[in-house]
Amino acid sequence: MYYSDYNRPQQDQEPVMETSQFHVEEVQPPKKKKTGLGKFLAVGLCCAVVGGAVGGGGVWAVNRLAGNSTTVYEGTRPTAVSLANVDGKTVLSPEEVYASNLGAVVGVNGNMTTNVYGYSVKNPVSGSGFVISSNSTTSYILTNYHVIDGVSDIKVSFADGTSYDAILVGGEEENDIAVLQVNQGNLQTVVLGDSDAINVGEPVYAIGNPLGELTFTFTGGYVSAKDRSITMSDGTVMNMIQTDTAINSGNSGGPLFDKYGQVVGIVSAKLSSSGSSSEASVEGLGFAIPMNDVKEMVTSIMEHGYVTGKPNVGILMNNVDQAAQRYGVPAGAEIMAILEGSCAQTGGLQVGDIITAVGDTTISSSSQLSDAVKDNKAGDTITFTVYRDGESTTVDVTLDEDNQARQEAMEQLQTEYQQQQAQQQPQQGGSGWNGYYNFPFGNW
Repeated sequence: MYYSDYNRPQQDQEPVMETSQFHVEEVQPPKKKKTGLGKFLAVGLCCAVVGGAVGGGGVWAVNRLAGNSTTVYEGTRPTAVSLANVDGKTVLSPEEVYASNLGAVVGVNGNMTTNVYGYSVKNPVSGSGFVISSNSTTSYILTNYHVIDGVSDIKVSFADGTSYDAILVGGEEENDIAVLQVNQGNLQTVVLGDSDAINVGEPVYAIGNPLGELTFTFTGGYVSAKDRSITMSDGTVMNMIQTDTAINSGNSGGPLFDKYGQVVGIVSAKLSSSGSSSEASVEGLGFAIPMNDVKEMVTSIMEHGYVTGKPNVGILMNNVDQAAQRYGVPAGAEIMAILEGSCAQTGGLQVGDIITAVGDTTISSSSQLSDAVKDNKAGDTITFTVYRDGESTTVDVTLDEDNQARQEAMEQLQTEYQQQQAQQQPQQGGSGWNGYYNFPFGNW
């Protein structure tokens, strides 16, 4: 079973938490003896409070000294919220968005593999997630990759107090998505919406677990901007929806709903100040991964355990050092090692080549090379312009597919390369190209 995916109108561009106990001590003023009118009004006010506490509808009167009466009106209101049908056409109230989707949102937690002392440590809720597919026996949950990275013994918890053991089906670190599986069927699922159709200024809502303790919190705001290029803490540049919806640690991996109650984004990050007293605090800058950017990837992970079609060249690369550029070496990405049997080897790339262009796109760094290649799919043939032996030439390469086996082979290649460099450095009396950063091409 796959996730539900409805079109929207075109006219529109944990468990029960443990709370901290606070003791509030109210300072009482000296008591004064009430006489006359003051005493009567005080009694009247007391009656009003008691009457309001009863909460019944209707009208009642208070006699005044002059013989007149003052009427106090009491209202009633429904306390239940209807479970609205998320059909992609009906605009829901915030209460309906929450009530209709709460059962599909989870808290994600587990044991960290190790802490700084080498021990496994039990976390509070480390993030959020939401059920995207469920059949009679199995359910799939989407969250952020960084929520489960380095976590074992993963558990997911629902608002009704139930929890299940979960396993990692697969993830995609570059796009910060991961799919979990639980052996429990017939769970409530969300409806995935069209993130391209949202408009700046329209309301959006999040359900998550801020701080890992304030579980299943509902917050709301507006779409502040679309297609924001945000540089993450690891240097990865991602396309994001910007929102002023309150987002905090523990919200990561949770759903961002549109006004129709559909998930249009995966809450992923917020911008905050460095904590320096000299800097103004940053508020209302939250970001979510657009659902349209990752729908195909999520389906691929559910079916195959990884994102199929992702390209891999099979090289380790570094930025060309600025010192070398002063001697006429062009800027680009230098090939430091090539995986045996990879498309890089069969296509004719060589160690020492400096890639300066991919097709018509000029390349001046390894990150630019990664961005240029990842826009293609495995099986595509692309043309590299390389600087070799003082001259420029072109090499056509048909891209390999990146999968678990290839990633393991690239990690082994990187380990061997680093060991080789470590052995050579003492002999050379230096580190060679200072400032180089070893980067496994295809594993960005």
